[in-house]
Amino acid sequence: MGPDGIHPRVMREQADELAKQLSIIYQLSWLTGEVPDDSKLASVTPIHKKGGKEDPGNYRPVSLTSIPSKVMEQFILSGIMQHVQDGQGLRPSQHGFRRGRSHLTNLVSFYHQLTHLVDAGRALDVVYLDFSKAFDTVSHSILLEKLQPMAWTGALFAELGTGWMAEPREWW
Repeated sequence: MGPDGIHPRVMREQADELAKQLSIIYQLSWLTGEVPDDSKLASVTPIHKKGGKEDPGNYRPVSLTSIPSKVMEQFILSGIMQHVQDGQGLRPSQHGFRRGRSHLTNLVSFYHQLTHLVDAGRALDVVYLDFSKAFDTVSHSILLEKLQPMAWTGALFAELGTGWMAEPREWW
């Protein structure tokens, strides 16, 4: 359960009654750019990653938000992903976070390019980097800068930048 204390089963069982009210809230939020303050609350729980459990650096925070907030996030995500799937947001070489692609397809593509260059007798340099910690945090300002050209310039986009992501409130 999130900070609202409502169990997901209650939401599922009452979906027919709640759908109309939630759709009104979502539409008003989209049109006005205002996200209800309760939607910004999260119960933060530390999850052990690896290493010794006594080291706080070996934990990552997981934010549990309310079910209605997650539903709204899914609507926004589906809109962004539709835009990306239409080929307007990512280069063809992008493998991460794309349907049907993964680190394995990236490795196969890299191997193919590498063997092609070697077969052609071309000079080749390879640099290996460890990005294991690089994706633990995302710069919200950079993310919003990348989303801005994607027609997300309306009121809700402004709220994403000034409210939801810029001032996350957490409930412990």
